[in-house]
Amino acid sequence: MIPLSRNRNYQVLWGSQALAELGFSASVLAFPLLVLAVTQSPVAAGLVMGIDSAAQLLAGLPAGALADRWDRKRLMLCCEAAQALAVAALVVALWLGVADVPLMAGVAAVMGTCRALFEPAEEASLPRVVPAEQLGQAVALNSARGYFGQMTGNALGGVLYGIRAWLPFALDAVTHTLAFVGLLFLKMPKQERARAPLRELHLEIAAGLRWLVRQPLLRVIALCAVSLNFFFYAYYLVVVALARQRGVPEFEIGLMASVLGVGGMLGALLAPWLHKVLSPYLSIISVFWALVALTPLALVLHNGYLLGALFCGMSLLTPTANTTIMTYQLLLTPDELRGRTAGVMSVVAGIASTAGPAVGGLLVELAGGEVAVLVCTGGIALLAVLATANRTLRRFPRQAEATPLAGFLPQQER
Repeated sequence: MIPLSRNRNYQVLWGSQALAELGFSASVLAFPLLVLAVTQSPVAAGLVMGIDSAAQLLAGLPAGALADRWDRKRLMLCCEAAQALAVAALVVALWLGVADVPLMAGVAAVMGTCRALFEPAEEASLPRVVPAEQLGQAVALNSARGYFGQMTGNALGGVLYGIRAWLPFALDAVTHTLAFVGLLFLKMPKQERARAPLRELHLEIAAGLRWLVRQPLLRVIALCAVSLNFFFYAYYLVVVALARQRGVPEFEIGLMASVLGVGGMLGALLAPWLHKVLSPYLSIISVFWALVALTPLALVLHNGYLLGALFCGMSLLTPTANTTIMTYQLLLTPDELRGRTAGVMSVVAGIASTAGPAVGGLLVELAGGEVAVLVCTGGIALLAVLATANRTLRRFPRQAEATPLAGFLPQQER
């Protein structure tokens, strides 16, 4: 079997997206700073960033269906081109001094929509690029790519914004352009799809949801993901607010977020090995119990570096669980439904990451940081007990037992 390091198509896909994620992370860090600098309004900054998140959530389900209907390579190319053009337009406007809120909101909407379209198309394409035996390794390396791009991009975005406000966005435009060029060299088997009128897209979305609901394990995984992500994102905001209340310097608070990415990247590098060693059930419930053990420590840690180490520990096992879940999901799901399944999972995660911080902030304001930490710990502990006792999770098959079901759906359900 050819190793992934010599798999030309996987290297093209991985390398192009490593560049795109680097530029995207740089511009994401700079975007709220730019809106604040132009408008002097925190409300406007929140509105623009909210449009980005809302666009990604609203487009999530249709995007998954389109990834199953359209040629996935062409869809990824269109997304890269659209993002490069949108960000380049913002760079030109900044250069000419005419950037305003409507333009920035439009760019944010394009970025959010393109991410919603690109992610299920890339995820659904992965089994056509790598063999089933290497799918877990490829998923883990993609996760490491994301963490690395986030860390380096955020750091580079801050430095570039300090030099010139338009530089992070220029970097984003260049990296998306390079990613577009790279994807031109990606070779994948052609998708064979029955052409149906676009007005029937809602029927295709419904068919995908029906199939997903009929899979007991995927249902449980989705519930676990949305519940745990909700409490983790709430906890993250609670700890940041608690650190500020205790007078932790802002530099150390920023370091906490960076170390979270370091832990995720280290976990992603360990994930291929742990994915083979641990059973799927153990790899999932270990995340729950690790969080139960670590979350209360925020009550006694008053140092930003120690809180950063706490976040690092909390993120170490997550990539292994994600690798286990996504590998099973891709192997189980028929190719004609992979985009829709990925779109649903993305929407589920997006809802949790949006609602969690809002609830976390409300908890801090109503009950204080210490009580909010205990509430989050209690919620995660309850989830850990339920996940440990769940019979469906206990019967989670190993990768070899998950078989692609291409052609499973009758024609009218596609």
